[in-house]
Amino acid sequence: MKFLKAFGLAILGLLLFLSLSFFGLVLTINQTFLNPEFVVSQVDRLDIASLAGDMLSQQVPPEVEQFMGEMVSEVVDDTIADLEPWMKQQAREVTYSIYDYLEGRSQHLSLVISLEPVKESLRDNLREAVLESPPPELAGFSPDLIESYLDTFYQQIPSTFELNEASLSPQVMAQLEQAKQFIGYSNIGYQALIGFILLLILLIIVINRQVRGSTRGLGTTFLSCGALSYIGVLVTKNIAGTQLTQLDMPVYLQAWIPQLLADTLAPLEIYSIGLVAVGVVLLVVSFVYKRGEPSL
Repeated sequence: MKFLKAFGLAILGLLLFLSLSFFGLVLTINQTFLNPEFVVSQVDRLDIASLAGDMLSQQVPPEVEQFMGEMVSEVVDDTIADLEPWMKQQAREVTYSIYDYLEGRSQHLSLVISLEPVKESLRDNLREAVLESPPPELAGFSPDLIESYLDTFYQQIPSTFELNEASLSPQVMAQLEQAKQFIGYSNIGYQALIGFILLLILLIIVINRQVRGSTRGLGTTFLSCGALSYIGVLVTKNIAGTQLTQLDMPVYLQAWIPQLLADTLAPLEIYSIGLVAVGVVLLVVSFVYKRGEPSL
């Protein structure tokens, strides 16, 4: 009988250890990549001006770059500087819209962004740059003729940007559908895992039927799981930090990515510390509790 009791407690303890470890990973994912607030906070920290500047510079047509020369980078920089708050706000809107669709709050992915601020800023900066230092092709032209000539550049920019199922490729939509299913299963698994952990704790208490045995067994499991999880977080930070320093990446990403890694692991780190604290408390209770305690 004692053997069966010990064997049962060992199995339950192992299952509880594995469940607590897995729950830490699920909790981390739910608090970070499945949390739009976390994603938005990371976007706000990103130097979106430098990122957008690189992307926009690559989209400038060769004929425009040949025509304007070094003025292209100046116009792009001025436009990005004017639009940085606007771009961050639009990035938030896109993030929330995508998560509303993935989490089922919206049946369709639909977002329309007006690009008029982009056109207006580009128009003003382009006009100012060309009028101050006209290219040789426009030397001697009147301001009205120059502005009419420049219309051909910024009128090619669409008035709106639409994000919906029709604007995305079938491959992207297939990936979004997979992400939508994953989030649904993750939410169900998250709740089920909490219930399973509570059930395991209850079974351990019922089998032990003593305060000392229950608290000592649970305390050992919580403490060991929390300690190993915390060590894993430290090792991951160290190894990933070393690898990141060896990557060739833009300057604006060199500080952002390590901070992203730290913020991503923060929930697991806090969870690990919490497990250690609970484990220590339970072990202390098991040692200070009087031997003559009544059965549970």
